[in-house]
Amino acid sequence: MLEIDKIRAQFPILNRKVNGKDLVYFDNGATTQKPQSVIDTELNYYTNENSNVHRGVHFLSGLATDKFEETRNTIKYFIGAKKNHEIIFTKGTTDSINLVANGFRTLLKSGNEVIVSELEHHSNIVPWQMCCEISGATLKVIPILDNGDLNMVEFEKLLTENTKLVAVSHVSNALGTINPIEEIIKKAHKVGAQVLIDGAQAASHIPLNMQELNADFYCFSAHKMYGPTGVGILYGKKEVLNNLPPYQGGGEMIKKVSFNGTTYAELPYKFEAGTPNIAGVIAFKSAIDFITNLGVETIAKHENKLLQYATSEILKIEGVKIYGTAEHKSGIISFNIEGLHPYDIGMIVDKMGVAIRTGHHCTQPIMDKFNIPGTARISLAVYNSKQEIDLCMNAIKKAKLMLS
Repeated sequence: MLEIDKIRAQFPILNRKVNGKDLVYFDNGATTQKPQSVIDTELNYYTNENSNVHRGVHFLSGLATDKFEETRNTIKYFIGAKKNHEIIFTKGTTDSINLVANGFRTLLKSGNEVIVSELEHHSNIVPWQMCCEISGATLKVIPILDNGDLNMVEFEKLLTENTKLVAVSHVSNALGTINPIEEIIKKAHKVGAQVLIDGAQAASHIPLNMQELNADFYCFSAHKMYGPTGVGILYGKKEVLNNLPPYQGGGEMIKKVSFNGTTYAELPYKFEAGTPNIAGVIAFKSAIDFITNLGVETIAKHENKLLQYATSEILKIEGVKIYGTAEHKSGIISFNIEGLHPYDIGMIVDKMGVAIRTGHHCTQPIMDKFNIPGTARISLAVYNSKQEIDLCMNAIKKAKLMLS
């Protein structure tokens, strides 16, 4: 049983007021708030440990390097990877996907096929469109059902011997659908295709084990996991990472440089050109420790209880329609109220201290599917409470009354 008051006490921003009201933060799908431990770790780095990592022989460089690599090791255990070199530091999930898509530009050719889904964030669509335009490969799309589930019958029809990569999200950021990625991975591998999973909305909500999952690539961001912005992770199997060309050139990613040619560093440094976000990476370990101490499964149970309660409460409001009603969902509710624009709802509840996200959530194909401009979205985190849901529902009811 989680002690929510003690958890909330670790997040200083939750004590602030917005428009004279206590902050009620339900925009966790965009970014989570940060516990004091993460803030302190980043501050301590700049106060006491600041130095560039790797190759330095002086004390501070060694200290920063050790802590930087300790985060890599922590993430390996957190996601059940086999080796540290399977963990690549990036700027975020978008950067991780682009790294892989950039590599596939040289691996794909005309006649090859890449499959994405209608559920995807733009970050898992546009890089593959660019990749296919350059390589001559064809992009295919798994449609979704009216409840927000992937149409798995159509997915099987799309899979052929020409399929080289399948890129899908673990959890939809717009609808909350938890995709059957285990099934997707197995079926893709049967035709010889590799699989990339966008785990941005899953990594702090669903227990992960890369060795059991058997995905070729898995991507996520620190800032959606109570960590700093500007830090992402690309997990990749050693053999598939070695098969990809470097994403960027520069310092750190080389073994030897001469005008006769350059040889590249071994994994993971082959994909980590330039000075990384050292402070952010080190602070990410504190975020992982925060999650691990609570337990991902325990967090998931708490968030699911909140999801069920919030869903039942919001459906009591006349005119509400929820988009994404799949049986397997994470803590996201996308909704509209008949006759009202989601932006107007979001602006009015903000006046009452409630932060929700409005718009297309970088998923315009989903909005086109439902023929809507956007939705209002409630997204949950471990520090949210039933009392906050009540405040949110009251704010939505007042917004409806004012806008009707």
